[in-house]
Amino acid sequence: MKIPTTLKHKPVIVTENYEQVDGRFSNNSDAKGLSLGLAQWNDRGKVDISAKVWRYTGEKWSRQSEELPLHRVLDLSILICRTMEHFREAYRYDHLYDTEKPVIDRIGLQGDAMTVAVCTDNDKINEDIKLFSQALSDDGEMIGERLRTLSRILKEMGY
Repeated sequence: MKIPTTLKHKPVIVTENYEQVDGRFSNNSDAKGLSLGLAQWNDRGKVDISAKVWRYTGEKWSRQSEELPLHRVLDLSILICRTMEHFREAYRYDHLYDTEKPVIDRIGLQGDAMTVAVCTDNDKINEDIKLFSQALSDDGEMIGERLRTLSRILKEMGY
């Protein structure tokens, strides 16, 4: 399915077969494509690049399609990686985290730090963190494949 080019987000680089590789949703996904392009929120004289997940309901392009600035996509990737690293050792804690120290890490970015922490405001955190850990484990092979691919590409780029 072709990604629309007449909407506010202007695709430049596209993956139009994303539904075939969308993790456990592959071949049965409403996420039909990914694109990098000119952001829909651009003002005159200011150009931002964004990443967009294009969702299709079967009848029309969905308002649930997501558009994110590239730095946020990378920030989410950093959050995913740090979370996975935490859960490799989480079995040591009764509740899969240190209840006295729920902050997992502070990652320096642009003069401050992104705090990665267990959401202790969630009143069902002890149940939810177990479900999260199990889902992360269940998806380990799929996520691992993508992380290995990302690692290889980053190394090729000199990072």
